[in-house]
Amino acid sequence: MASSGNKNINAKLVLLGDVGAGKSSLVLRFVKGQFIEFQESTIGAAFFSQTVAVNDATVKFEIWDTAGQERYHSLAPMYYRGAAAAIIVYDITNQASFDRAKKWVQELQAQGNPNMVMALAGNKSDLLDGRKEAQTYAQENGLFFMETSAKAATNVNDLFYEIAKRLPRLQPAPNPSGMVLVDRPAERAASASCCS
Repeated sequence: MASSGNKNINAKLVLLGDVGAGKSSLVLRFVKGQFIEFQESTIGAAFFSQTVAVNDATVKFEIWDTAGQERYHSLAPMYYRGAAAAIIVYDITNQASFDRAKKWVQELQAQGNPNMVMALAGNKSDLLDGRKEAQTYAQENGLFFMETSAKAATNVNDLFYEIAKRLPRLQPAPNPSGMVLVDRPAERAASASCCS
């Protein structure tokens, strides 16, 4: 059976969560396959990109890793506005980190893209067995849940692949001017691209 050709999809993805939850470590593990034991706190936000192939599409994630400190909270809407996906990260060894993750979910539900794919990632699973509470919370709020360990490389790639699989591909982008998702055949990419 012949394929109808690959689709190229650009998807803005934002990571949100408490300081020290492991957002930067997850991104570094996904993008570069590395883990740094004593990662410095992100200031403002850091940008990465990584491409994954899923089913009939190539998804290029434009990843914004945001700072977890409270003083940077007011900048967060600038990063999650127009995002196709968000990963809300918490430290499974820290209940306050989970409580803060719930606040991020509420904020995204109120102000984020209504079609956003949202994932809840319980990071640092190498330190502790998971919590049933997080799984239940994710189900009740329409999120998918995955426990990860950036240190042990557990479920990190799976997390991003699962998001890529869940991205809407068939409907037009809800805000073309915001360039949430650009979906075009590969053979037209060169002529259709304005800003590469």
